[in-house]
Amino acid sequence: MAPSLDTMRRWRASKYGAVGVYYGGRGRACPHQPRLGHRWMKGVQRLGWRVLPVYVGSQSPCVVERHKKGYRIGRHAWSEGVREGRDAVRRAWAVGIRPGSPLYLDMEAYKYRQKKCARATLAFVRGWDRQVRGKGYVPGFYSSADSGVAHMRAAARAGVRDLPSVIWFARWHARPRLSREPVLWRSAWSRQRRIHQYAGNVKERHGGRTLVIDRNLVHAPVARIR
Repeated sequence: MAPSLDTMRRWRASKYGAVGVYYGGRGRACPHQPRLGHRWMKGVQRLGWRVLPVYVGSQSPCVVERHKKGYRIGRHAWSEGVREGRDAVRRAWAVGIRPGSPLYLDMEAYKYRQKKCARATLAFVRGWDRQVRGKGYVPGFYSSADSGVAHMRAAARAGVRDLPSVIWFARWHARPRLSREPVLWRSAWSRQRRIHQYAGNVKERHGGRTLVIDRNLVHAPVARIR
């Protein structure tokens, strides 16, 4: 759930400068977000925060996380991706995120070496990307380095089109760095198009308020709030 603006104000005492916001998607862990809206977005922007908008939609048919299996991609992967891409754009605008902003599709770890599953997942991601890009937003992609990100790398090497413009890779228990990720060659998604999530589910306290967060090193586009 999005923290209160008072908590966000207090957390300006931390070393962090950006906040990830789960703003939409049927796979969100906390679909009820009473605080999250245009007013909240404007508020955190005025406090000096940068925003990383995350859309947690349908998940890979071979998703690993048990709690995500109820949100798996169906039989018509491409059209489902297009439909959810349209929803991602609509919800982004509703909370004040302007075109030109990145929208990050959250695809939790999956067994991408299973060919049928990989085809469906890639079709969904490409459909989502094309729709988001066509509406003037920047499609990003979050996943574990050794599954979803490795899959996107393989697709890029094969010359597949409609791939994400920005990569957000999760590799925990590692030093925060962007340029030495083993599954990405140096020129792939370079020049301000990478985020490294290097730790997760960490409890921290700043300004008298405690939150459980994921830690990320960001060199990538952030939301433009209208």
